[in-house]
Amino acid sequence: MTNPTLTHLYVLLDRSGSMQAIKADAEAALDAFVAEQRRAPGQCAMTLAQFDSRYEEVYVNRPVAEVPPLHLEPRGMTALFDAVGVFVTAAGERLASLPEHERPGTVIVVMVTDGMENTSTVWSQDAVRGLVEQQSSTYSWDFLYLGGDQDAVAVGGGIGVPRERSMTFERGRVRAAIAAASGVVAAARAAAASGLPREEVRPLLVFTDAQRSECARP
Repeated sequence: MTNPTLTHLYVLLDRSGSMQAIKADAEAALDAFVAEQRRAPGQCAMTLAQFDSRYEEVYVNRPVAEVPPLHLEPRGMTALFDAVGVFVTAAGERLASLPEHERPGTVIVVMVTDGMENTSTVWSQDAVRGLVEQQSSTYSWDFLYLGGDQDAVAVGGGIGVPRERSMTFERGRVRAAIAAASGVVAAARAAAASGLPREEVRPLLVFTDAQRSECARP
């Protein structure tokens, strides 16, 4: 049996050149995300990777209390499909290598990008969608997709993320978008820590109309 009190948060963050305009906001937003998760009940570990034309792991399986501040260095293009494919595959392989009692009862993947896919060479959209849907249906992982200056519902759906877990944000609203993700994650973690079964926790990981309005305004 997996550990029902343990959540593993996987965050995949765009650091392509266009993120330069919102670098400070993105750094502050992710630091606030971490601070909120530290206050939430239950055990929590985080893995952070960032991507542009290349993919880089920043830290892996770090207890949330030990997560350092984010330092973002925007550069390059947006290889979203390649990054998601590598990120999710690596996460799955690492979890599969653990004894079952050490695996988290809740796995949440948060993807944040301010631009559209434009330079992947290994993973296609169809391959990524198949991977995400497999992890969601077979292993009960939950994926949140935050997309800046795009139709995030359409883009998220294209890679297997349901519309209720995909949200568009205007470029100047990245703090609001990441705060919204942090809020729904904290609520789900609190529910899990209270003893609710996984099938009752998963429906909490959805964005509200109020959050969508807040993130969409200029």
